[in-house]
Amino acid sequence: MPPKILITRPIFPDVIARCHEYFEVEVNEGGRYTPEQLRAALEDKDGVLLAGGEKITVETLEGLTRLKAICVSAAGFNNLNIAAITKAGIIATNSPGPADETVADYTWGLMIATARRIAEGDRWVRAGNWKGSVGSSFFGVNLCDRTLGIIGMGRIGQAIARRAMGFRMKVLYYNRRPLDKTIEEECKATYASKEELLGRADFIILALPLNAENYHIIGEEQLALMRNTAMLFNIARGGLIDEAALARALREQRIAAAGLDVFEGEPGVYSGLQGLPNIVMTPHIAGGTWEAQHGLAMLAAENLIAALGLGPNAGAPPSIINPEVLRK
Repeated sequence: MPPKILITRPIFPDVIARCHEYFEVEVNEGGRYTPEQLRAALEDKDGVLLAGGEKITVETLEGLTRLKAICVSAAGFNNLNIAAITKAGIIATNSPGPADETVADYTWGLMIATARRIAEGDRWVRAGNWKGSVGSSFFGVNLCDRTLGIIGMGRIGQAIARRAMGFRMKVLYYNRRPLDKTIEEECKATYASKEELLGRADFIILALPLNAENYHIIGEEQLALMRNTAMLFNIARGGLIDEAALARALREQRIAAAGLDVFEGEPGVYSGLQGLPNIVMTPHIAGGTWEAQHGLAMLAAENLIAALGLGPNAGAPPSIINPEVLRK
């Protein structure tokens, strides 16, 4: 009998067909699982492809002695309790890479929309308010020849930095450790401390993973270091920003503006951010292109095939998070 797997959301037909080559496949065609429903659906499964950000907790794993692999169709994996998954001897994988350029493109779109007040102008026109010359009412700021600060200089951060060359921007970055000099030169980026970056950058982008170390990496103290003309952007994970502190800084104009694609309580949005004119908010769609999502899903499928000991990469998933499980 082939291994049994669960795909938690309907995904691309060719990805499902790829899974059918190796597995008995069950696809959740209904609504999003509750935690209890997810656990029940996994009781007789050897593997799962998480296609909708479902959380895997200690409680989810309780009694799932058959489950051997959990594969996420996303680069981020803060929805997984990696310690608990590893303790249970289950392989965990993510899907880094396919959405990098897509997210970088979107980041620049969000920056331009915020700096040039595009969303605000769109709402104003749709409301029928345009009756004549608007004069300076919708003046924004230039991006060219400014300083860009990137916190988190992984693949996405580097892709964002490369695009900054076309805007003649000076790029500062903060990372856990400086990049190789060759990569710095390719990105025309200079390492800076987090405090220096916050104090000097006109546009600040968060492009780092969410973990215990990075939770609320931007709060009252960090916002106080920023210029009152600075703009903050988050295309990574919502928990990186203390949203109450950000709302106060925006309302009091201690920073100029913000652009957020992710939120700590999403799909809920902190009420203090609602109604502010100097923020652009979008519903976690930075990676939302057909090309990117297809690439993420296919990589998750290949990871699952390999994690369950099948296919050309049997026993060696392309992007394993906890390789210590394999060593055991």
